[in-house]
Amino acid sequence: MNAEAANFSLSGKVLDIGGGQGPSYLEFFKKGEYFQYESLDISHEAGHIGRRRIDIEKEKLPYGDAVADSVLMFNILEHIYNYRHVVAEARRALKADGRLFGFVPFLLNYHPDPHDYFRYTNESLQKIFTEAGFKNISIKLIGKGPFFVNFNNLLGIARPLRFLLALLFPLYYLADYIFLKLRPSARDRYPLGYFFVVKI
Repeated sequence: MNAEAANFSLSGKVLDIGGGQGPSYLEFFKKGEYFQYESLDISHEAGHIGRRRIDIEKEKLPYGDAVADSVLMFNILEHIYNYRHVVAEARRALKADGRLFGFVPFLLNYHPDPHDYFRYTNESLQKIFTEAGFKNISIKLIGKGPFFVNFNNLLGIARPLRFLLALLFPLYYLADYIFLKLRPSARDRYPLGYFFVVKI
């Protein structure tokens, strides 16, 4: 996800819906002129600059129409039950030439924050963004194969054993390499998630 974000730049007013505090992906985007960042989240720590508290499921974004050059929605949609509302609000806040960037996990362990409702496919994302009025929709599968998915999920639950897992990574990588050589079309069946860039 972060490597894909490095292919894009952000400039002007950037709204990050559900960005939390110090999101890693923000460091990977190139920054253009007049970069102005604000994070909107359901949690809030007093005194944190550039961050506002909002009920993402119900409230309108605290901005007028067509004010943002970019909206970010990374690892947030799976935690939102009323996803149609937040996607519609993102579209409303975007300028006509603005872009919505984001990522959703797919083959990833249950991770409530505070809830974990959905896993989205390429097809469901296409429908969600089309129904919200977006026209230019680009969705990229992130991941390799079944062994890489297993390795990634083990990293999430076995933090104390990360050193051991790092030693085993070449075996996982080799297993995926052989598997995908034998069944190259299977890659589409094992996404870690989807990176999306959409425009109005």
